[in-house]
Amino acid sequence: MTPDKDSARGLAQLEGFLLWNAEVERARRQACRVADQLPWLTTAQREDVERVFVTERVAVSRESLIRIRDRAEELREEYTGRYTRLRARCLAVSVGAVGAVTCLGTAVTLALR
Repeated sequence: MTPDKDSARGLAQLEGFLLWNAEVERARRQACRVADQLPWLTTAQREDVERVFVTERVAVSRESLIRIRDRAEELREEYTGRYTRLRARCLAVSVGAVGAVTCLGTAVTLALR
């Protein structure tokens, strides 16, 4: 890989790491808010509720991200195929147009002789 690609890949990984940590922290804050609504919990029960909540929330987030990633890959493949077909059509039309203009030019030249 080139240094530019390495840098871009490293930045993307860092961004992913930071985004994921922010998601985990958001889950922790939500877990605290839920536990705050249950004032009768003992300290151990509160910690268990928070731990279970964070675990479930992180699992849901992971599943959502996997679905989004898979859908993005499907769309990339679909649009790559469409782009390839469109490019082929444009090339065919261009070649046809150049051929038609050439034939027309030749016909006009022969007709004017």
